[in-house]
Amino acid sequence: MLRPGSRPWIVAAVMSVLGLIVASQALAADPKLRVIVIAPFDATALEREEQWMGEGVAQILALGLAQQPAIVQIERARLKAASRPDVWNEAALVPAARAVRADAALFGRMERRGTDLAVVPQLLEIKQSGPEVTNLEPVVAPAAEIFGKLATLPVVYARTLRVPMTEADAARIEKAARPTRLARAFELFARGQIAAQRGDQEGNEAAVDLLSRAIEVDPSFVAATYTLGVVHSALGNRWKAAAQFRASTQADANYPEPYKALGDLYLSQPRRLFDQAVEAYGKAIELRPFYAEAYVGLGDAKAAKSDVDGAIAAYQKALQYNPVNPRVHMSLGKIYYGEKGLYYEAVNAYKKAIDLDPHSVDARMGLGEVYEEKGLYKEATEEYRKVIEIDGRHTGAMYNLALVYEKVDPKAAIGQWERYIELAAPLATEKDWVDVARQHLRKLKNQVKD
Repeated sequence: MLRPGSRPWIVAAVMSVLGLIVASQALAADPKLRVIVIAPFDATALEREEQWMGEGVAQILALGLAQQPAIVQIERARLKAASRPDVWNEAALVPAARAVRADAALFGRMERRGTDLAVVPQLLEIKQSGPEVTNLEPVVAPAAEIFGKLATLPVVYARTLRVPMTEADAARIEKAARPTRLARAFELFARGQIAAQRGDQEGNEAAVDLLSRAIEVDPSFVAATYTLGVVHSALGNRWKAAAQFRASTQADANYPEPYKALGDLYLSQPRRLFDQAVEAYGKAIELRPFYAEAYVGLGDAKAAKSDVDGAIAAYQKALQYNPVNPRVHMSLGKIYYGEKGLYYEAVNAYKKAIDLDPHSVDARMGLGEVYEEKGLYKEATEEYRKVIEIDGRHTGAMYNLALVYEKVDPKAAIGQWERYIELAAPLATEKDWVDVARQHLRKLKNQVKD
């Protein structure tokens, strides 16, 4: 029986994944890959209204280096989950970079030099002998010109990381690092990113306003159009999100991110548009053959279509281009367990995902469900509790925890059902589950009275 927060998973030939067990375990990180985190530059030396520029530098680096197959970027959300310092300096970055398995961190500071602004870039490399910081050449220019001059900085970082590049590679990176030529549009974009990274309703609504204004200033600003779609998606505005993603593809048919995002939307639609998702992910991969996240989505879509071999191939590709992606291991956990129950392989895959990202609620939910089905109620309880610690409004974890408590502690189950009902009752999507929860609660209370 499916529960709140569960995702239907169809596996047609579970035994065919046995080959993947060996293959995925043998697949080691490509020594040519460089796993990095990009931190906002320290702009506290600037006036308050200028401090958005620290995020602006980080955005330029991220946009440019996304074009380089030998560089794997770890999402900012995972970096923030590892640490939340006021300023990202060496002391803060060393433990955070280690926690997310990064080889290096890109960071720095901004300062005034007379009438000019200076960007002082630094590179932190995590080596066996210890962390090592390299100071790169500062970029100095008037405020109105500084971001135009920064388009070469991603290439400088890549070369400092000893990443081989052709002139065509460098040109592609520099082009991506100039997402707009209008300074005001870029400022609104960076401020929108800062607002969205707060991760709450108010922050997302502020981001919608800022990104919309950025697009008004520069209608050809494709990265802003795509990001506006991402924020609408986070707000649950599917139609608005899809409209922005399609607008991105129309403005630049060679920009892969919106195709991947459309695939995610199709895969999560109530009608589960699997074929459309496969097509969208395929287009993103066609445009960027090393797009690891698109391969993960493609694997999920193929697995949902019962194409296990296709899912396996997609996940293997994802690991090839990003061996520290926790989503791949989480997806493998789902396939391993499937209908036949490859228990040990599933547990190992989920644990690997959690090791890479301790805040992955999906991996913890999957591991908890495997434990629960095997009668390991103590272990299942621990995972569901951790999910609730991470996301106090996760209805699926609250529901599952109540069911486990019924088996080991009926009095605790009563309290858990009451907490679930209080949280879920106002949600239209939870109506049927709340009705079931109330039946469980009545039954338990009668048992306790007796």
